[in-house]
Amino acid sequence: MDLMPPADAPNHLQTVDNARLAENPAAVYLAGLNRSSRRTMEAALDTIARLGLGDENVTCWDVPWHQLRFQHTQAVKSALAEQYAHTTANRMLSALRGVLKAAWKLGLMSAEAYQKAASVESIRGETLPSGRSLAAGELVGLLHACPPNPLGIRDAAIISLLYGCGLRRAELVALNLSHYTKNENELVVRGKGNKQRAVPLGNAALALADWLTIRGEDEGPLFWGLGNRNHGDRLTDQAVYNMLRKRAKEAGIKKLSPHDFRRTFVGDLLDAGADIVTVQKMAGHASPTTTSRYDRRGQEAKHKAAALLHIPYRKRNVRPETK
Repeated sequence: MDLMPPADAPNHLQTVDNARLAENPAAVYLAGLNRSSRRTMEAALDTIARLGLGDENVTCWDVPWHQLRFQHTQAVKSALAEQYAHTTANRMLSALRGVLKAAWKLGLMSAEAYQKAASVESIRGETLPSGRSLAAGELVGLLHACPPNPLGIRDAAIISLLYGCGLRRAELVALNLSHYTKNENELVVRGKGNKQRAVPLGNAALALADWLTIRGEDEGPLFWGLGNRNHGDRLTDQAVYNMLRKRAKEAGIKKLSPHDFRRTFVGDLLDAGADIVTVQKMAGHASPTTTSRYDRRGQEAKHKAAALLHIPYRKRNVRPETK
């Protein structure tokens, strides 16, 4: 396993020599994650390090993780619960458990010490769902904001796939032309946990076909840059985000994120009558519970659901009670 991240990754791994990395549980844990998760979880470990050592200047590389015991991890949990939303705190605890597991596998902790330290329970809580759903008119506005030139046609295809296939931003930019099966009208997508899934394109294939007419049949990234400096280069996560921000501004709609298309994809499919297990598989979620958290249909869907129930009550002639 290569413990060193790509040269452009702005994290502390670049400053630590290979010998130390090979025995560092934080490095071993982070090396097993993809690039975007690595950045997130390293930041989480840095936060835990500052909480544990009480020094704003320390990082996860300053912590002797193998020496942590249950009383330490329980104290970390309490501190996180006081300062962060439960979802954020639980993500940090997940990173902590990952490092402890790496320490055990490296032989730095006994199985008993690892199991006790990692047994700290997640923090319970419930928050309103983040993000939002796009209205149908907003999707139309975004597509109309993409002019009939190569750049606009590429952007319209990206928007169509984000919504029509419910792709994560990282999944979209990782696609190659070879992942598109025209005869089956499907994309083979590699998602979280290195899991592959076949995603039907539906009528998003129309926008993709227009882009492929411009792109050509050369092997390589499905979507690439069209500027003078990045022509032919794979698009980055940030490039997709910037494009959507630009098109939203041109369309005159409020701020949105790439993940909002995925939320809308789930909600619209459920609203159209698709069963949640099918939607779960299309979205690449590990369980229907995760899929249900993406549902942004709001109160209108709840009122429709309530109307499906019939209470056999007959209106009666009731007079106000006299005093």
